[in-house]
Amino acid sequence: MTRRPRSQTVAAAVAVIFGLLTIVSGGRALFGGVDMGAVVPFVLWFNFVAGFAYVLAGIGLLRGAGWAPLLSLAIATATVAVFAAFLWHVGAGGAWEARTMGAMILRSAIWIAIAAFAFR
Repeated sequence: MTRRPRSQTVAAAVAVIFGLLTIVSGGRALFGGVDMGAVVPFVLWFNFVAGFAYVLAGIGLLRGAGWAPLLSLAIATATVAVFAAFLWHVGAGGAWEARTMGAMILRSAIWIAIAAFAFR
């Protein structure tokens, strides 16, 4: 049995934890009646649904599943695409929150890094 690099294990754990936190925070915003200010609905829904994919990718990476690096890359790509759409929304004068900008920068960076580690 081959050992996976420690960086891959850390990336997998980050994916699972980040996914669970995303599901909880997105669920609170969508279903908990919490006023989140000027949310951008497509970003909020994407992040909530993606949280489940985060957990799945993390579990796959922990188990060494062959599909997990591809899922990580798909998540990174989709996140960057939604971030680009969000930036378009902002540029067009749509309402938004500064924390959404920060969150999308963080999500993009984390998933690009996880995908990079997954392919090592």
